[in-house]
Amino acid sequence: MTVLVGDCREIMRTMADNSVDAIVTDPPYELGFMGKSWDSTGVAYDVTVWQECLRVLKPGGHLLAFGGSRTYHRLAVAIEDAGFQIRDQIMWVYGSGFPKSLNISKAIDKAAGVEREIVSTYETHDIRNAGLMDRKGSMTVEVTTPATAEAKQWDGWGTALKPAHEPIVLARKPLDGTVANNVLTHGVGGINIDGCRVEASDQNDLQKNWDRTQSKAAQTSVAMGAGLKDIDLSGYKTAGRFPANFIHDGSDEVLELFPDSKGGAFPKKSNIPTGRHYEGGWGAVNNGSRTEMGEGSAARFFYCAKASKKDRNEGLDDFPMIKGGSMSGGAETRPDRPTNHPIRANHHPTVKPTELMRYLCRLITPPNGTVLDPFTGSGSTGKAATLEGFNFIGIEQSAEYAEIAKARINHAKEKQ
Repeated sequence: MTVLVGDCREIMRTMADNSVDAIVTDPPYELGFMGKSWDSTGVAYDVTVWQECLRVLKPGGHLLAFGGSRTYHRLAVAIEDAGFQIRDQIMWVYGSGFPKSLNISKAIDKAAGVEREIVSTYETHDIRNAGLMDRKGSMTVEVTTPATAEAKQWDGWGTALKPAHEPIVLARKPLDGTVANNVLTHGVGGINIDGCRVEASDQNDLQKNWDRTQSKAAQTSVAMGAGLKDIDLSGYKTAGRFPANFIHDGSDEVLELFPDSKGGAFPKKSNIPTGRHYEGGWGAVNNGSRTEMGEGSAARFFYCAKASKKDRNEGLDDFPMIKGGSMSGGAETRPDRPTNHPIRANHHPTVKPTELMRYLCRLITPPNGTVLDPFTGSGSTGKAATLEGFNFIGIEQSAEYAEIAKARINHAKEKQ
């Protein structure tokens, strides 16, 4: 496992052609997030970054890169202009986002120089809310009422939505001939479907149920309602559900978006196999009686990458505790913004869950393969790659974050 410090463009130029198997990275979203200067340099849109990624990646190798919902399009275009083939977009959906919205009514009263009447207050431990933090870490939030007629007119209006998803580019370096030739020659070119299937209990596993109740002839003739023939589905049914381009965090806010469902094989308006017909919902009926498919939230059909509370700081017992969102020495602090961020050893503001990064590394990396992350940050990709048994090369411009990344990766190595 290697973490190199410096500009990723310069360091990748020293790497050999076709030397890595996969690239999994979380580049800057170019939003100036939390006042960080590194998040507004334009490096994520620099085609030369992705040209170097293309050069060091083996033919047919895949790249996964996170983007922001507002700036994803520029990232994707830069990757495509570098020579990659955009294969898909994976959506990571979560419930922990907090809206960074301006209260227009308050802004109008402030511009008019008018004080608003405080009608009530409440305490919250959500440090992302605006307010006054006491010594225990709770906050007093003031609820005010509009003072001017114009503020009353715009009461309840803001400027932003609650962030709840981040898109991930799935791109591939052009193949060397056919897929079959590429995987045999270079050892990459495919996606690890079976290694990333969504597990299901026996109760909810429609695939296993189908094996019990349907003949192999019926399976192969209808191929899950698609009308295809000569497809051997044996073994497929018990392996779990096919991975989708949608991942969620299992939070209550996300689960509320899904309906409760039975089964899940056939959406509305799909072709139902002979002897089965659609009766609404997510299930199917066999010979006039609903097949036993299991019940629960339809969220179970998609991979769930839960975040561990201890994940961020594992392996950093010897590191100083610093307020998240500000670099040591105050070089990155913003005096015009509240510093009510939690105190933690890993103070990088955009740490991704290890469970999510493990899944992404596993999705596109062959056994014993090497994962490259040109924007390593605090080492989430490296930690995940290590736990999955892959080799890892990380590049990080900040020496401070690089030390955090090394410690987290070494801790993961000790856990193996």
